[in-house]
Amino acid sequence: MISSLAIVAALGLTLAGCGGSSSSSSSSSSTTTSTSTSSSSSTSTSTTLKQLAGVTATGELGKKPTISFHTPMTVQNNTYAVLQKGDGATIQDGDRVCSQGIAINAKDGSELMNTWTKNTPDCSLVVDSSSTTAAYYKIFKGAKLNSTIAFGVNDSNSSGTSYILAMTLVSKTKALTRATGTAVKDIPSDLPKITLAKNGKPSLSLNGYKPSGSLVAQTLIKGTGDKVTSTDTVSAHYTGWYETKKGTLKQFDSSWDSGSPSSFSLSSVVKGWTKGLTGQTVGSQVLLVIPPDLGYGSDAQKDSSGNVTIPANSTLYFVVDILYAYTSSS
Repeated sequence: MISSLAIVAALGLTLAGCGGSSSSSSSSSSTTTSTSTSSSSSTSTSTTLKQLAGVTATGELGKKPTISFHTPMTVQNNTYAVLQKGDGATIQDGDRVCSQGIAINAKDGSELMNTWTKNTPDCSLVVDSSSTTAAYYKIFKGAKLNSTIAFGVNDSNSSGTSYILAMTLVSKTKALTRATGTAVKDIPSDLPKITLAKNGKPSLSLNGYKPSGSLVAQTLIKGTGDKVTSTDTVSAHYTGWYETKKGTLKQFDSSWDSGSPSSFSLSSVVKGWTKGLTGQTVGSQVLLVIPPDLGYGSDAQKDSSGNVTIPANSTLYFVVDILYAYTSSS
């Protein structure tokens, strides 16, 4: 079954991709959540999209459309068609867009998934000229809410499924680029000290801190957004460090260095992230100190060449800016 995240992932829209190489797994073992759907249609920045012919949509704008085409249909990757032009607000650079979606089997017209039934729109799409694939940026920027746009996906999985993804753009907000809110007072003085660069990237000093073996989740900036649940998909900027045997910190990953925040499900991350971020609010910045038993335990993390990126039994330190959170269907 295709998940709701396929709406964006299947198009190669790594709009909130993981930061860094092997250690992208460090923060969550799944900071690639929004790009891990088993589709072969990943696109490069040079992709040129062609028109998808023969697909139509009927129905009230902003509601679940009826998608029609003759079956069986041959579908090619990197094809699209605007099926319904919306009547809502215009999407601008920097907007986070939520879309409801339908995936329809190109062979027989059967519905593979939809987010309309349970009202679980996918909100992982950020229209950003600096990170969005150019061809898709051209499609989404300037489009109006309540538009329905279809994309062809020719999957090379074992079943050879090809399908039409029909996205209806239902809402938008201005995407956060860093934590916003009120600085928390009376932070315990013995915790590690955080310094922020002009762009928001944190640096960390242990400040003589000695981990107790318990999880620390200290809010540094209190955001005013919705509370995060343990099963939400979260978009966040983060930097992660581990404590070496000498008691110093070594950075192993940072989404700030990649230039884009990461998206991941809190149900598929290390337990320290799930426990530490659940109950926090969107817009907040949080310091996490994760003991080994809530991190990777005795399992050393390695890159693709076999080099250790996080030693076994490491205490992990993160500073996390929570930019967005939403519930997605499976």
